[in-house]
Amino acid sequence: MPEQASTLASTTPVLSVRGLKVAYGGIQAVKGVDMQVEQGELVALIGANGAGKTTTLKAITAGVSTLAGDITFMGRSLRGQQASALVGQGLVMVPEGRGVFGRMTITENLMMGAYSRRSAPDIANDIERMFALFPRLRERAAQLAGTLSGGEQQMLAMARALMAHPKLLLLDEPSMGLSPIMVEKIFEVIRSVSAQGTTLLLVEQNAKLALQAAHRCYVMDSGLISMSGPAQDMLHDPRVREAYLGEVPD
Repeated sequence: MPEQASTLASTTPVLSVRGLKVAYGGIQAVKGVDMQVEQGELVALIGANGAGKTTTLKAITAGVSTLAGDITFMGRSLRGQQASALVGQGLVMVPEGRGVFGRMTITENLMMGAYSRRSAPDIANDIERMFALFPRLRERAAQLAGTLSGGEQQMLAMARALMAHPKLLLLDEPSMGLSPIMVEKIFEVIRSVSAQGTTLLLVEQNAKLALQAAHRCYVMDSGLISMSGPAQDMLHDPRVREAYLGEVPD
């Protein structure tokens, strides 16, 4: 069970979403979502395919237009913000599909993650820190990212995002398409990053691993939040076990 960070008592949430509504071509994908993430938390957002989880992340990062609602980050509204401006404010997302720069080396990808920073010594130190966190990347530092395995690309995408020093890191389906061994490695890193104080919002298809790693959880169903609470409580909730963990409650 993850330790609850003492910083969670912060009076202003890192992220607050209120009444969020998003539609695609007349179909409402998100129907009024309320959620928040406190400083130092790892919050999981789980639900079936098509529930609206990825759309919610895209709305937070200005990747899609919203119909209604407000999103505040570090106490300031994101209304009217451009996606390109958010990284510099500390809101960073690792999208589903990773999105690494395939024709650049691992090291060049990491440097791209720090494009908004200016201190070369600090960037160099952080590259070493990423190599310590992801030893496999160090072994392949000069290799083109497009030649990496799916798991290695996921590691690189996460490391590149951390190079931006995020105040909030959004992870969209980091385990998708990976082998069980690689999934466990990715979650080891997620738990480590959380333990070091990075605030995370995690959308993940593997509900059990997400709940085991998280402090709190929201369950999304048909564009709405249907349940929320401490992740350990949700892990043992009969409704969650049956619907999302593939278990038949006793």
